[in-house]
Parts: sequence; C-alpha cells; structure tokens
Amino acid sequence: MRIVISEFMDADAVASLASTHDTFYDKDLVDKPDALAAAVASADALIVRNRTQVRGPLLAGGATLRVVGRLGVGLDNIDVPACEARGIEVIPATGANALAVAEYVIGTAMLLLRGAYASTAAVADGRWPRAALSDGREIAGKTLGVVGFGSVGRLAARLGRALGMTVVGHDAALPPDASAWRDEHATPVALDDLLARADVVTLHVPLGASTRNLVDAPRLAAMKRGAILINTARGGVVDESALAAALRSGHLGGAALDVFEAEPLPAGSPLAGAPRLILSPHIAGVTAESNVRVSTMIAERVLASLARTGR
Repeated sequence: MRIVISEFMDADAVASLASTHDTFYDKDLVDKPDALAAAVASADALIVRNRTQVRGPLLAGGATLRVVGRLGVGLDNIDVPACEARGIEVIPATGANALAVAEYVIGTAMLLLRGAYASTAAVADGRWPRAALSDGREIAGKTLGVVGFGSVGRLAARLGRALGMTVVGHDAALPPDASAWRDEHATPVALDDLLARADVVTLHVPLGASTRNLVDAPRLAAMKRGAILINTARGGVVDESALAAALRSGHLGGAALDVFEAEPLPAGSPLAGAPRLILSPHIAGVTAESNVRVSTMIAERVLASLARTGR
C-alpha cells in the first residue's frame, strides 16, 4: 500500500511506515499542489498537519484513500463528512500534543503578567528601566479561566493550579456536575462570568458557527482590566481587530496568539505593532518531544487502519 505524507513528520515515524509500505514523504508537498494531487491519486493513506486541505478536488482525486492521519487534533482542514461518506477513516493525534500546548499557555501567561522580559535591548543599550518594570505580576494567586475543558484545557488547569492559581472553566458541552471539574479542582461557570473573574483567559474550543468571534469587542470589554488573553485554539475564535483595539486602549494587560483568522498572518494586520502582544506561527503544540509523540501515534494508528482495511 502507498502512504503519502505532505507535511513534516518525525524521521523515525516515517521510517516505521516505510519499513512495511511504499511511503512518499515530502515535508513541502503541501506547497506543490500539482505534485500533491498526483501523489494522493494513488495513495491508500494520507498524513497531514494543518495546512493540507483534505477536501474538494484533492479528496475527490484520492480514489484509493482508506485513511487520513492528522498530525495534530484540529480537523477543520479535513472534510470529515465527505471522508465518512466514502468510508475513509480520519485519525487525529488526540492528546499527544496537549502538554506542549498547556506549557505554552502557562509560559506566555507568566511572560505577559511579569512584563519584564522585553527589557533586554534597553539594558544592553545602557538604559536601566527598573522603575518602569517593577510592577510586574506573579501568577500565584491569580484566576485562570479555561474556555473549553477538553484534554488540553484540563492540563492547562492542572499546571495553573500547580503554580497557585484558582481555576474557573466554561464548556458548553460539559455538564456542571461532570467529574472532570472535580478532578481538576475547577469551578464551572458561565462564559460571561468567567471573563469577568479571570486574570488569564485561555481558549481551547474548536472553530464552528457557535464559536466564530466568540471573543468579540463586547466580551473583550467585559474582561477584567489588565487581564491576559491566550488563544491556541483557532484564529476565528477571536476578533483580531477588536483585540488589537483592546490592547492599544490599555484595557487588556496582554495577549498571546498562536493561531489566526488567516494563516500566515497577512502583512498590515491590525495586530501589527499592538503592545504587550506575543505572536507565534501556530506552533504551540509543536515541540521536539510532542512531534515524536504525535508522529509515533499517527504512524501506529495509520498502520493499524491499513491492516484492517487492506485489499
């Protein structure tokens, strides 16, 4: 059987696939649409990250596809209903990158609360902005608001509690009496209540009709003055223009965005030049360690799927 991998994957995992199947790996294949379509046309399995759009003509052209492996958890780049209709199994790497994302959340929260770590250039230049940077805040004693209490949200809550934070959470799909709240010592609250109470708000929800622009101008205004917003979920969950305005006005204490409405973030975005803002290129879940975990999980599960559906 033939396996096509269109984005980067751990070398050992690729080798494990190639040891038993014809495997074509090109981490830049996603940027070669004609070559990608030609490769998928004869593939039994396709392994992608978040950039390869498994839908439309590409999916239709994969007449022999049996399985799509996703090196990550979000499935908005895959037409899951169309895959299901054709009997194509879609396999996400559920849980394998949760720790990387949770550490990103807590790490950026600490950076933004403290506010001192952007002083390197000034200090190296002979300036001494000690007074200006002496009112940074500690993370202990703060309230962490987790929107979306799945595996990543729960792990972020656990790390926050370990540092002395109080945790409140909101998840429209999780009943208030669910054991997860008790297990993580988190208090379930309404979204607006969470925004009003939390010093740090972290988002872990999929992008859909009910979550698009979930954090808009009115909800940003409802957040505590000086609060921190962190989005590692999907870009469309936050109104980027409204966020830039909230940062420039001084209402928010800072924000970290790893995901954007359009990726790569276009030049001239309203976010450009906004103060107290950390931007990263959709890598919160990607570390050396998580890449091994994600790649190994998907390689094993794709091989198992091919064994079940072999022809």
